[in-house]
Amino acid sequence: MIPARNMPSMIARKNKNNLGGFGSSSTFTLAQVMFQPNLMEALEMGQNTLESEVPQIREDEFDNATISSSENHEGASGEDQDPRPNKKKRYHRHTQHQIQEMEAFFKECPHPDDKQRKELSRELGLEPLQVKFWFQNKRTQMKTQHERHENTQLRTENEKLRADNMRYREALSNASCPNCGGPTAIGEMSFDEHHLRLENARLREEIDRISAIAAKYVGKPVVNYSNISPSLPPRPLELGVGAGFGSQPAIGVDMYGAGDLLRSISGPTEADKPIIIELAVAAMEELIGMAQMGDPLWLTTLDASSTILNEDEYIRSFPRGIGPKPSGFKCEASRETAVVIMNHVSLVEILMDVNQWSTVFSGIVSRAMTLEVLSTGVAGNYNGALQVMTAELQLPTPLVPTRESYFVRYCKQHSDGTWAVVDVSLDNLRPSPSARCRRRPSGCLIQEMPNGYSKVTWVEHVEVDDRGVHNLYKQLVSSGHAFGAKRWVATLDRQCERLASAMATNIPTVDVGVITNQEGRKSMMKLAERMVISFCAGVSASTAHTWTTLSGTGADDVRVMTRKSVDDPGRPPGIVLSAATSFWLPVPPKRVFDFLRDENSRNEWDILSNGGVVQEMAHIANGRDTGNCVSLLRVNSANSSQSNMLILQESCTDSTGSFVIYAPVDIVAMNVVLNGGDPDYVALLPSGFAILPDGTISHETGPGGSLLTVAFQILVDSVPTAKLSLGSVATVNNLIACTVERIKASLSGETA
Repeated sequence: MIPARNMPSMIARKNKNNLGGFGSSSTFTLAQVMFQPNLMEALEMGQNTLESEVPQIREDEFDNATISSSENHEGASGEDQDPRPNKKKRYHRHTQHQIQEMEAFFKECPHPDDKQRKELSRELGLEPLQVKFWFQNKRTQMKTQHERHENTQLRTENEKLRADNMRYREALSNASCPNCGGPTAIGEMSFDEHHLRLENARLREEIDRISAIAAKYVGKPVVNYSNISPSLPPRPLELGVGAGFGSQPAIGVDMYGAGDLLRSISGPTEADKPIIIELAVAAMEELIGMAQMGDPLWLTTLDASSTILNEDEYIRSFPRGIGPKPSGFKCEASRETAVVIMNHVSLVEILMDVNQWSTVFSGIVSRAMTLEVLSTGVAGNYNGALQVMTAELQLPTPLVPTRESYFVRYCKQHSDGTWAVVDVSLDNLRPSPSARCRRRPSGCLIQEMPNGYSKVTWVEHVEVDDRGVHNLYKQLVSSGHAFGAKRWVATLDRQCERLASAMATNIPTVDVGVITNQEGRKSMMKLAERMVISFCAGVSASTAHTWTTLSGTGADDVRVMTRKSVDDPGRPPGIVLSAATSFWLPVPPKRVFDFLRDENSRNEWDILSNGGVVQEMAHIANGRDTGNCVSLLRVNSANSSQSNMLILQESCTDSTGSFVIYAPVDIVAMNVVLNGGDPDYVALLPSGFAILPDGTISHETGPGGSLLTVAFQILVDSVPTAKLSLGSVATVNNLIACTVERIKASLSGETA
């Protein structure tokens, strides 16, 4: 057996002897060398060091051809070393059986050791060196095939990138300005666009490199990243819409302008993407200007309580945009600043994650969806992230149509460390006759502050057709407070306090009923959060709902809808009847909120408590305001034959609105939750109140009246296939009408 380390020198000596033989012949010429390919291989053998230093046979001859036994012992190339150039090459071929056996062994062990080679050669009737050379050549062949396959893949990807590049160039060259119809001024934003393109190219190269490594070592093809469009799971927010509810035929007429954009709009096309990038970069520049500029763009009102946008100055300052205001639309623009108890990184993550965003702002966002992520950002954060989205914004009442938007959201970190997140409508790409709202560049600037705080400057700028708003809410909506920046910032501030309290560990134990168990607090707050989300999404005029107005009852307009709950662990199974009504009270919102959240005054309006005494068993404080808390109430029934009932309640308030939301809960299930168990399997049917200011403020009397929405959910039949009876509708209608009358009587008595 010849040691492998001695192989090159021996081959070189043999080649030298062969050359000497040819050198003694007067017929040895350069032409002979050129037409002897195996001889050229022998000449190069002495310089090779790895597996390539062994004799190689052409790939198409590998399986059936091999060198002779005697020549293998000498390290020759498998060709008779005959000085005559015209003599045909002779090969000693392995038998089919020998090839099959070595192929099978190669699959199990491509690098056999000396012992394995000797055993295999003995079984097949070959020399050990023949076996060794066969395996070396086989490895070389496999390596060549793998490299050829990789080259083909890279060539295909390169051609695809070239085609994409040409398509982007063509789209940019044909892009037109939405304002004047002329060519777009792409040069003005070339820096940001160039930055995005460079980052995109770098990320593609990184993915290609990782994919090649994964394919080589894992042995599985990597999915083409360019075709991936993240599909985020919907959060369980709809009162009667979701996996647990069957389809329900429409039993009424949609409100004015109700069109379900969220279902009808698809993701952007390849030709749209350069235009979307251009719009996003321009929107970011506009948002920075809108957030930082003062007079004359923003004018202070006479009472110095707020600022209003100077529309003429806006048009002069930002001539580029999404086009003129559509006919019949009104402009709503507002700006608000606050310091919140959350670091800037967490705030950016909430805004860029559609599930977190719609959960934190559940009182404003009824539904939201990410259609396509065009960029995930740079270096592990959201800097440069770009995503196309749809969202439906709401007011907690059936009397105000929701606002549906199709927009792009762009996040960027600026040189001073400030983060900015901007939205801008893409309605020009997908015109819809049912669109009633258009978002001009809106969003927020987030500035890092000490001790984990952040300064947030929010800008809301929309154009909307508000002709479908009920007269009761006209003043509030037209003032801009219903959907304005103040409501977004106040909600964010309140939710940041709620999240901070959920993570608090230094809970004082002096108060009776305070839950100090950390896991129990988290489970109870998670259950209350699901209750609030379900209530908020089910009380609005969302296009996912179909409300039917009951007339001839003598009460305020009551709207009802039914849903079937099936196989949803978070809801009791059966037919659920929802009823809601909104009305005006000549009482300030804070007084209404304090009256409804107080367990001592609950028996004045809660008919279902049957006059029993309501006692707070446990509570979790959620912020600075004592009204922001989660409570567990027990109703001690006056009738001893009836079992006591538990009620989970969350009350929350800020300057733009308040909620008191509650749901009966099972005693055994709540014990599990208070011990840190999973709250997702606790069945809830939330009811409650949404309290909004009526939009009027008097300098003499202070805040005006309140707009109160009352909403109930009642399980009218535990069999999902049962039919809804008119008696059940009448019962729920009487329940809500009596509750309204009791609230009016109690609060008017207080006022008097």
